[in-house]
Amino acid sequence: MFTRAVSRLSRKRPPSDIHDGDGSSSSSHQGLKSTAKWATSLENLLEDPEGVKRFRMQEKAKEIYMTFLSNKASSQVNVEGQSRLSEKILEEPHPLMFQKLQDQIFNLMKYDSYSRFLKSDLFLKHKRTEEEEEDPPDAQTAAKRASRIYNT
Repeated sequence: MFTRAVSRLSRKRPPSDIHDGDGSSSSSHQGLKSTAKWATSLENLLEDPEGVKRFRMQEKAKEIYMTFLSNKASSQVNVEGQSRLSEKILEEPHPLMFQKLQDQIFNLMKYDSYSRFLKSDLFLKHKRTEEEEEDPPDAQTAAKRASRIYNT
């Protein structure tokens, strides 16, 4: 959907109106700071790669927070209380904003969930299936012996 919106905007204007020959946005010659340009229209935001990056980051950060980290999250993850984030962090998202939580969740999985998975019926059944698939030479030998017995 997002990509369609960007391509739709590009089709509405000739490429020369969107980017100069050097690839920079033609509206940058107006002397406005990028955030001021973004504030004037969605088109200006979507024409600026930095604007797109920040717009998407904030959108994605909010989605992650609301799905997994908020007190009302539909799929809330188990993290220590001191690691919980407030919604205020969404005001200025950055690439490492969830790193501490990601590390904590990885360690929970590594030292708890992973060992339980290795003991689970799901894993053990899959392991047995793989082992049985590795054993066909014996099964083929038995089948050949049986066919020899009945064919002779």
